[in-house]
Amino acid sequence: MDVTVTNYEVIIIGGGPIGLACGLSTQKAGLSFLILEKGCLTNSLYNYPLNMTFFSTSEKLEIGGVPFVSNNAKPTRPEALEYYRRVAFSNQLNIQLFEEVLNVVPNGWGYKVISSKAEYTASHVIIATGFYDIPLLMDVKGENLPKVTHYYKDPHFYAGQKVLVVGANNSAADAALETWRKGAEVTLAVRNGELGRIKYWTKPDLENRINENSIKAYYNTTIKEIGEREVILATADGDVNIENDFVIAMTGYRPNFAFLEKIGIIISEDEKRYPFYDSETMETNLNNVYLAGVVCGGMDTHIWFIENSREHADKIIQKIVSKI
Repeated sequence: MDVTVTNYEVIIIGGGPIGLACGLSTQKAGLSFLILEKGCLTNSLYNYPLNMTFFSTSEKLEIGGVPFVSNNAKPTRPEALEYYRRVAFSNQLNIQLFEEVLNVVPNGWGYKVISSKAEYTASHVIIATGFYDIPLLMDVKGENLPKVTHYYKDPHFYAGQKVLVVGANNSAADAALETWRKGAEVTLAVRNGELGRIKYWTKPDLENRINENSIKAYYNTTIKEIGEREVILATADGDVNIENDFVIAMTGYRPNFAFLEKIGIIISEDEKRYPFYDSETMETNLNNVYLAGVVCGGMDTHIWFIENSREHADKIIQKIVSKI
């Protein structure tokens, strides 16, 4: 990027798949743009478990009409990282990595975008920041211990250890099965009375491991306290104290509401915390500021995925072009 250029027609906040899709659409429309990403390229995908397989087929993860060819119908994390990297670089998308946006403030005709490294001005701002950066905390004593993580990466680390996995959905199922297969003694704590949204090829595997007692599962259970060598579970039958070396808390994530509120986007006051936007144009209550991707769902993080929010890019650019 030419560092002397600081004024753009469009600035896109977030360099994930939807941010890249917005960049492709902006580029196709012939508008000047800059993508700002606080981490590495497709930072959220990079932080997914190393061995993760997507639920979606590869064609549903395509952006900008660029084919996504994978070895199997459902691509893996490494394949997705490779695909989005090739899309970004082959199209020479104007993107600045490891540059966090700190604020967006009105600036006469447009907005001043203040990052950790520079200041820019833009006529239009697209926010495609996802929801993977801030974990939903359990708010229990001991949650800040080094043994507790809200991000699961590689099962080998837990070989031979006593591991508590908290959660009932895909991430928890993958963590429980993979660490057990690497020799961990795994306990699963599920808040409700049954397992939740789990990939159809994974759920029977987990249920079989639970039924044969290879993985101990506690349903209708929450975490009461985490200690250095044990965890206290609050079960339907009373408190249970189990020995423990590590806690993998797959309790979910949430958008950065503080950032959205800071720049002036209205957020509903109910538990869903939906940000305000026009579903036809994706424009927020702020003129010329748009939302794209999973950030639109607030706490309802199962509404939007890559496959059904990639269309946001074209909606937004159509609106911007009509204004120009």
